[in-house]
Amino acid sequence: MSAPHNPHGPNDHRPVNRLSQVERSRLQAWLLGIIAFAVILFLLVQARFILISLVIAIILFSLTTDAIGSISRLRIGNWRITNWLASMAAFVLISSVLLALSGIVLVQVNTVVTTTIAYTDQAVSAIAALFAWMGPDTEAAVAASIRSIELSGYIRTAAGQAGNVLSATTLVILFVGFLFAERIWFDTKLENLMQDKARARQVSLIIRSIIRRVNHYLLVKTGVSAVTGLAVYLVMAFFGLEFAAAMGIVTFVLNYLPSVGSIIATFLIALVAYLQVTEPAFALLIFVIVGMLQFVLGSVIDPMLMGRTLRVSSFGIIIAMAFWGAVWGVPGMFLAVPIMVAIMIICSHIPSARAVAILLSREGLPEIDPSEQFSPEAQQDQAAEKNRENNTKAAE
Repeated sequence: MSAPHNPHGPNDHRPVNRLSQVERSRLQAWLLGIIAFAVILFLLVQARFILISLVIAIILFSLTTDAIGSISRLRIGNWRITNWLASMAAFVLISSVLLALSGIVLVQVNTVVTTTIAYTDQAVSAIAALFAWMGPDTEAAVAASIRSIELSGYIRTAAGQAGNVLSATTLVILFVGFLFAERIWFDTKLENLMQDKARARQVSLIIRSIIRRVNHYLLVKTGVSAVTGLAVYLVMAFFGLEFAAAMGIVTFVLNYLPSVGSIIATFLIALVAYLQVTEPAFALLIFVIVGMLQFVLGSVIDPMLMGRTLRVSSFGIIIAMAFWGAVWGVPGMFLAVPIMVAIMIICSHIPSARAVAILLSREGLPEIDPSEQFSPEAQQDQAAEKNRENNTKAAE
């Protein structure tokens, strides 16, 4: 094989540039992309407390946006509810609900921690007894293995982390307040940022699509989770088991974790029942009842109500939960689905990132529903809503 041709002559020993300009550009782009991803990941980890609070605030704000718009158009006789008054009412409602939920969580956490520590020895003996059929040596080895884990230390650490709930709640309320204060200027800022009304309208419709789909997901999930938590409470109360309220709340919270949350909750409820009764048959009965409830509500009712709104891959959800769980911990796992939906919709409108949207979608169809496409009707609705907001500003 002949040596590469050197345009500077046979005596010139300078190295031949084997990379073309296009290849060098691609290599630089890849290197810059890797560096940018590393920097973004570093910032996500370092600022996770603030960013988690901000994402929760944005979600809560988006949940009330449509309601505020509808309320502000209502009239009671000659008196009209102003946009400002509706926003203040929504802010007070969100703040009250968050503070109430924080108090409930702290009370339940303290109750569960205190009781769990008291039940530690009994739990070790009860779990080890499940392996008694394998011989006393196996039973003793299982008991020793469980005691070496020092569950009480982990439980106290988790309880200490729960103390951050009030700090996070306060920060979320502050973020929500500032979002409400800036709400009327969002469209104006977007137009000035895009410097093109058509592009600003398109971006606004994309944002509205994200809000609509995430809101529908959260509302359905909240309703199904509430019914599931209530059903668990009634089942445990019917059989006279302790921690019925705590397990109902735990089930409600864990059901926000797709696929894995209901499984964890079912095993946890069966374990709590077994520790109180120490009868495997009774624990199995509780497991079957709760499992059937979870299956009917989570695998039949939930998809029926969700429809084709979510359109995200189940495998993608698991990957997203693992990634955001590694970056933001447990809160990241709960926020994984809304973030994934937003990323999928945004990437579906960026040609260079469309492959990401296709991989994240369930059927390889990441586009929004036809009713949400950028049709003339959708643009007319957007223009009409903007005119209504302008009239509201003028009236105020």
